[in-house]
Amino acid sequence: MNAIKPKTALISLSDKSHLSELVSFLISQGVKILSTGGTFKAIKEITTDVIEVSDFTGFEEMMDGRVKTLHPKIHAGILARRDQDLDVLKERGYEPIDLVIVNLYPFKETIAEGCSFEEAIEKIDIGGPTMIRSAAKNFKDVAVVSNPNDYSRLIQEWKDEDGISYEFRKELSQKVFHLMADYNLSISNYLKEDTDNLLPNYNFEKSEPLRYGENPHQTANLLTFSNLKFKNIANADILQGKELSYNNIVDADAAWECARAFDDPACVIVKHANPCGVAESNTIFGAYDLAFKTDPTSAFGGIIALNRTLDTKTAEEINSRQFVEVIIATDYEEGALVEFAKKKNVRVLKVDLEQDNPYPGVIKKVSGGILVQSDDTYAVPREDLKCVTKRQPTSEELNDLMFAWRVAKFVKSNAIVYVHNRQTIGIGAGQMSRVISADIANLKAKEEGLEVKGAVMASDAFFPFRDGIDKAASSGIAAIIQPGGSIRDDEVIAAADENNIAMVFTSTRHFRH
Repeated sequence: MNAIKPKTALISLSDKSHLSELVSFLISQGVKILSTGGTFKAIKEITTDVIEVSDFTGFEEMMDGRVKTLHPKIHAGILARRDQDLDVLKERGYEPIDLVIVNLYPFKETIAEGCSFEEAIEKIDIGGPTMIRSAAKNFKDVAVVSNPNDYSRLIQEWKDEDGISYEFRKELSQKVFHLMADYNLSISNYLKEDTDNLLPNYNFEKSEPLRYGENPHQTANLLTFSNLKFKNIANADILQGKELSYNNIVDADAAWECARAFDDPACVIVKHANPCGVAESNTIFGAYDLAFKTDPTSAFGGIIALNRTLDTKTAEEINSRQFVEVIIATDYEEGALVEFAKKKNVRVLKVDLEQDNPYPGVIKKVSGGILVQSDDTYAVPREDLKCVTKRQPTSEELNDLMFAWRVAKFVKSNAIVYVHNRQTIGIGAGQMSRVISADIANLKAKEEGLEVKGAVMASDAFFPFRDGIDKAASSGIAAIIQPGGSIRDDEVIAAADENNIAMVFTSTRHFRH
């Protein structure tokens, strides 16, 4: 396919950046320029050699500009196949339009800034999408530019190739259809009133290949949602370190999701998508110190997330205590970055505490389809807890119970979490038996010399039998938080009463498979 040298260009722009450079080049190439409305006025300030579309078509704009380019002379000129439709154009007295330079009304930007429903509707572009879709369909003979960032490349290519190459026209066409998919999706999502409709209408602004997936023989990509306002895990500022792997990203997301659940300075250390140490304190160092002490063995090679600025002292302690794959924080003291620079492979991520959630829901592939569910965002209020035992939890125990319940939400089921003074002292995760998860939590506490007696326990789902309560009692657990709802709740409550354990029900569970 040969390069084309357009003779007629149609320009209609919402974003008029770089317009002078573009128009000057087209004039230098002898291109006839057609334009509309505000763009026509802007071009008139650059050159008088421009024709208003209404003069070109002989059809005046109507309905406040809603109808101006929707005319056969425009679309026939764009859609005409140069190898078979030129005679039809000639019969009608029409002419080819070879170059379409159009960008759309800023619908997403308008609704993001806040506007009335009526204002949003008026920002739904009709003529613009129709023109660029027509040009994109006919890229064999027409070039279409929908993004001002492509002007300089268009100009350079025209100069280098003595025209616009087929390959570049095809690339520009693809960009139009990608743009339209995103544009239409944003309108669809805005108009969608059924918030329970979880059918995935996702759009991404970029895709980055990763070195490999969970295992070296698997391929993987990171796709980043479009239109993000904040720095999330997928678009974090990577301040240093080697490329993130698939597993790094999964673990980083699990760690950050948990760290954001706490109001006070908190640290979460994750290994294989499970927290192995979580703590809250008055300072970030205090939180890290307690989280690390939960399970230093598992912390080796883990991911650390902190919901505050990471200070120099904490960075020094992290470097001296353990090997870490990824550090995540809302910001960093300069000294902390200098400290981490000593270990150049450590990935250092800066993210915002406030996160985007433009496409809520969780997707999981299954054989022959996908499962889609809403996010688990429910946090039980303290006043909704129901004490079901003779002994009420103390104020300190209640604080720890709420802390343990937050952590349990981020632990793979069956989840058992032991907590004392807002520090996890043992975590059992991902077991087929809840009792075995309790055994693991006990084992972890014992390995690190942490005292279980007087601690509290959280279970992500109800206890089907009293054996889990008896196991907790034998370890010295003082209070338990769990959903309740078992047909043997009476038996479980009796076991707690026999062992003077305070127990509260949340009436909600947090399975995490």
